[in-house]
Amino acid sequence: MSKDSRRVGVIIVAAGAGVRLGRGMPKALVRCAGRTLLELALDGVRASAVAGHISVVVPPGDTELRAIVHAHDPSGLTITAVDGGPSRPESVRAGLAALPGDVDIVLVHDAARALTPPHVFHSVVAAVRGGAAAVVPGIAVSDTIKVVDGNTVTATPDRATLCAVQTPQGFDAATLHGAHAAAREHSSVTDDAMLVESLGTPVTLAPGDPLAFKVTTPLDLMLAEAVVLQARAQAQEDQ
Repeated sequence: MSKDSRRVGVIIVAAGAGVRLGRGMPKALVRCAGRTLLELALDGVRASAVAGHISVVVPPGDTELRAIVHAHDPSGLTITAVDGGPSRPESVRAGLAALPGDVDIVLVHDAARALTPPHVFHSVVAAVRGGAAAVVPGIAVSDTIKVVDGNTVTATPDRATLCAVQTPQGFDAATLHGAHAAAREHSSVTDDAMLVESLGTPVTLAPGDPLAFKVTTPLDLMLAEAVVLQARAQAQEDQ
């Protein structure tokens, strides 16, 4: 582990119920080509080698995801599991509190984006180290997006000005702590960048990757399984 990585912490949010996936269990427990999404997400963080500490946020009272965290080979990493809260910001806050006080860069990552490639982690950390207070990876939007009021279209934004945002999102630790301390309303917050934006702090865009898609529906899971199986087959051919 490098000296720089010891000052980077990753919060993996794995407290989602996965209702839209329809498996009747926390989404992070769902298996993708034989491994849980949480295991794949942990593998991705470890492969990136950007961090020294991982805090995994699990549903309160969970034992299965905690067992995965405890059994995972840390390879020099410090990995802990903490109970999440009733909202995403409260869950992230719990994960943030579990990181060491000397961490100066924090990445917030979704377990459901389990196939995020290492280069996305690298680009986000590099941007924060370069002076950005908050960084989000993103990719261009390919669909035409409509603004609607009920079932009536009210506007069509210019697609060139839109971006689909992914994780990990990276922050200067002091900025993220400050954004969570100032947060009052949680109902409409869907990512930590929104909290930082509410303070008037600029958020920088870094290159994302199509493989950082979020596993939300059964179709997403089918795609993720195909990607994992293809990667395994390619690795075997390369041996």
